Amino acid sequence: MHNHNNLADPDQFATPASFETALAMSDLFRVTLDIGHFVAGNNDPVAFISKHHDRIVNIHVRDRKRDNGPNRPFGQGDTPIREVLRLIRDNRYAIRAYLEYEYGSFRSSLDETRAMFQYCKDVLA
Repeated sequence: MHNHNNLADPDQFATPASFETALAMSDLFRVTLDIGHFVAGNNDPVAFISKHHDRIVNIHVRDRKRDNGPNRPFGQGDTPIREVLRLIRDNRYAIRAYLEYEYGSFRSSLDETRAMFQYCKDVLA
């Protein structure tokens, strides 16, 4: 299951409760948690990962503002990227992290992706 942040659509995975309802249906179900969408929907990815780490296979790392706000360059939004990455590292959770670039920039996509990767390396140093 992959989440978005449309809280008005009851058929979307957009809240912890919507994920938990689906996870209760089968022990085989797993989560792809987009931490940017989760924050844009005013949810706490650190708390969700702490509680459900054994059911999360990967995260999509992006920075967004709360209240359905826009995507932002890493470190300029409300997504607790540092805390999420350190939680996964420090607890040795088997969760892969994928960078998502979905905001405009005057730099090339390759340069922006390099900057995102460097941000992640820096917060984990």
